[in-house]
Amino acid sequence: MTDEQDKKTGDEAGSGTDDRRGPTRRALLAGAASGLVLGAAQPLWAFGETSRLTVGLVQHGGNWNPRPNGVRKVLQEVEKRTSIAIDPVSRGVSPSARERLFEHPLLVWAGDGEFPPLNARERENLSLFVRAGGLILADSAEAQLGGGFERSIRREIDAIVPGRPFQEIPRSHVLYKSFYLVPEAVGRVSVSRKMDAVFGEDRALVLLSHNDLLGAWSRDNFGQYEYDVFPGGERQREMSYRLGINIVMYAMCLNYKEDQVHVPFILKRRKWKVD
Repeated sequence: MTDEQDKKTGDEAGSGTDDRRGPTRRALLAGAASGLVLGAAQPLWAFGETSRLTVGLVQHGGNWNPRPNGVRKVLQEVEKRTSIAIDPVSRGVSPSARERLFEHPLLVWAGDGEFPPLNARERENLSLFVRAGGLILADSAEAQLGGGFERSIRREIDAIVPGRPFQEIPRSHVLYKSFYLVPEAVGRVSVSRKMDAVFGEDRALVLLSHNDLLGAWSRDNFGQYEYDVFPGGERQREMSYRLGINIVMYAMCLNYKEDQVHVPFILKRRKWKVD
């Protein structure tokens, strides 16, 4: 597959999903946060001033930041390759800080081992976050299936969105084509060719990566990659970046590539709200 084919929809996605010209998940989540504080049940979509995309790191009781440079580097690539304005500084966010959760359309929940259970308040805040339109990316740095981090994530997500088990994301899903055409799940390692997700009615609420995506993205301040990527080397690393950019585009723009209409119309039609 050529680079031109890989980026088949890149220019079109950049022009159609420029969140500086329409409502963002940040705006939706900010509206959701205020509505939840007031006990509102009305639709939670809004228009107005926008700012740079930020991504929050979920602070849990284990090693919540095993790849400190990962998110920063993929966000720099997002800004370089798309029209989205970003803030490259990823910030730790406690699940107990409801309003801070709602500042981010995308939360990254990373780890490299088992971690203790969240409390009821933290679980409820994260439940409100995903039901209001937020997306969680859980990324395992363990390089194994079924490790301590994955077991802990599955336990927490089962409590946060009960009755919605993880399912394999089909290859036809918009996640694999929201900006680049990515044929399968990738990362620093290749322990699984698939990603799993917990789905709502017509969108993913939580993504689970088994392949250490953040490790593939990580570069030090001198521009050197911090971890080798195997078995596919630099091509696998590039595809990991492309998958990361797709995830950001999906978090910002929902199912844009499936609907083939502009983001404001998608948001207005769906009228996101917390049930």
